[in-house]
Amino acid sequence: MEQVGAGAGGAQTRTRGEVAKGFEQVRVEFERNFAERGEIGAAVSAYWRGKKVVDLWGGHRTWDGDAPWEEDTMVVVYSTTKGISAMTLAVANARGLVDYDAPIARYWPEFAQYGKEGITVRQLLGHEAGLVRLDEEMSIHRLRDLDGMARVLARQKPAWAPGTRHGYHAMTLGLYMQELIRRVDPAHRTLGRFFREEVAAPLGLDLFIGLPPEIPTRRLATTMPLSLGRALRALPTAPRPLLLRMLWPWSLMHKSMVFNDVDWNDRRCLELEAPAGNGVGTARAIARLYSVFAEGGAELAVGRETMANITAKPTLHRAKDVVLGVPSSYSLGFLRPGPDAMFGSSPRAFGAPGAGGSFGFADPDARLGYAYVMNKTDFYLFDDPREKALRDAIYRAIATLD
Repeated sequence: MEQVGAGAGGAQTRTRGEVAKGFEQVRVEFERNFAERGEIGAAVSAYWRGKKVVDLWGGHRTWDGDAPWEEDTMVVVYSTTKGISAMTLAVANARGLVDYDAPIARYWPEFAQYGKEGITVRQLLGHEAGLVRLDEEMSIHRLRDLDGMARVLARQKPAWAPGTRHGYHAMTLGLYMQELIRRVDPAHRTLGRFFREEVAAPLGLDLFIGLPPEIPTRRLATTMPLSLGRALRALPTAPRPLLLRMLWPWSLMHKSMVFNDVDWNDRRCLELEAPAGNGVGTARAIARLYSVFAEGGAELAVGRETMANITAKPTLHRAKDVVLGVPSSYSLGFLRPGPDAMFGSSPRAFGAPGAGGSFGFADPDARLGYAYVMNKTDFYLFDDPREKALRDAIYRAIATLD
């Protein structure tokens, strides 16, 4: 089904897709995003009780052109990738390959340097390890040398005593997760390949960490670059502690962006694996994956013990994030609900937002899997008005239908 409405500045914007009966307001808010909230190109999807109830897309897949966003358009989702990688680790945990409470050095002996011998997998995934930066100069193409990256990661010193505080590991989290999967997988696959073969393929997902060369460029949306000028214009609405840390070159936030030559609109960067930030896919695929976990994980043989770990209260719940400068809660690679990031119907929800506004999460109590992706990047740390309007409309529909 196709709808055409007036977009920003009076331009005509095409939106397509479908919603189940009772979820019509989600379409209304999606169209309002283009007409009133400056949306360029985007998609939103939701699965409720295992069934797809929202699947909408529209606008332009190029932020500076008029190529239409199609049903199969994929886009880089930045740190929403962290949730995808965390679900990959959950599959490994369910298979007995990795114990969340084991020291990382059990699987990776070289990791036990500079006071890191006691850091557990749980502490790493909870952003408690202090490994937010790399003291060596990095380029995105060094990711090709996985053994070399492993040596760099192993000899990194923590920025604080592990387990005493937490701070957002913006890019490094994925690098450590990558090496951990390589160490515990009997086939020594990369995280992206493990995900593709053990998670995405069985579920039929258009979702990748490490974009295959055979994916045509016409399927890829391009994202609006973040810039200093846009950051300054966002000061009235964006979280000031975050923006100041992004702009201050000596902050942990600034240092956590460890690659100095990244361009996520360059498919050569997307074809490498950066499991904290360069996942590429559709909203439909991300929502479907979270739906599997919202339903208890059985489709991927993720059992009750792993799900209980995922939904348990975080270790450092609601504490101030020393990197972002705001309170936050993380557990096992996921963002968890808290006062500055309320989502889901209970504290058991889990997910991951991405820079610019993308977001995916599972709500086990509501049995909801949800995802929103876009190519106009904004500076909200959470609750981007475009995304929140869609999420709220979905929960209003559920409350009416339940």
